[in-house]
Amino acid sequence: MLKELNAKKQDLRKQSDECKDKRNDLNTQASTLASKRNELNKQTKDLINEAQDAKKLRDEENVQVKVNKAKRDELNGKANEVFAKVDNLRGDNSPGPSIKDISKDIERMEYEQQTKVLTPSKEKELVNQITELRKQYSEKNAQIEDNAELKELMTEAQKIRDEASEYHNSLETYAQKAQEYHDKMIATFKEADKIRADSDTAHREFVEIQEKADEQHKLFIAAQKEIRDIDKEIRKLKKKDTGDKRAVAMEDVRKDAEDIFAKFKAGEKLTTDNLMTLQKSGLL
Repeated sequence: MLKELNAKKQDLRKQSDECKDKRNDLNTQASTLASKRNELNKQTKDLINEAQDAKKLRDEENVQVKVNKAKRDELNGKANEVFAKVDNLRGDNSPGPSIKDISKDIERMEYEQQTKVLTPSKEKELVNQITELRKQYSEKNAQIEDNAELKELMTEAQKIRDEASEYHNSLETYAQKAQEYHDKMIATFKEADKIRADSDTAHREFVEIQEKADEQHKLFIAAQKEIRDIDKEIRKLKKKDTGDKRAVAMEDVRKDAEDIFAKFKAGEKLTTDNLMTLQKSGLL
């Protein structure tokens, strides 16, 4: 029985050491993955902050777009009012669109040319139309050169329109910057999403390995407990075995003592060893 328990204890110690080594190795892997996950999370956070900064700058540029658009539209409205006065004074009996309409068409086409993505053929067609309208505008403007009042109104209208163009140019600059910040924001958010996905993968792997490490730790603890239980059983068996041996030894001493005591009663002399045996047995 004692031999079997010692053999089982030896097997459990081997199993315990294997579980401990596996647990430690898995914990090392889990720690590496946790560090990787944390670094990826930090990168994701930094990218999101960068994207938020780009969004804020984009919104600031868009505010300026709205401000300049409002001023441009206001000035174009004033210019159109002056052009209307010119047309009224002229009576505008000449064929074709009025100078006001021509000016509005030029403004619309220039805006389309500057803001839309056009095919080469479409852009060429648009440029030709703008050139033709400017020619018509110049012809109609030449008709009023000899009229001081009309000339003054045309000068005023053109001045207002030029000022509106400045706001339009500013609008385009702000719009371009806003688009750049918008593109940067989108690209940064996409990069953050990609890194966040990598972080999620690392976290899942971390959880899986940590669970395996926990399982090995439980097996290690269980083996250690079983070893302690076996040690208790071994101690009990050894104690019982020692007690049995002592009982047998005392029985032998008692039998020897009884023989010696019988000889003593028969008149034989006792030796020192005989006396010690009698003392051990309690007969003396």
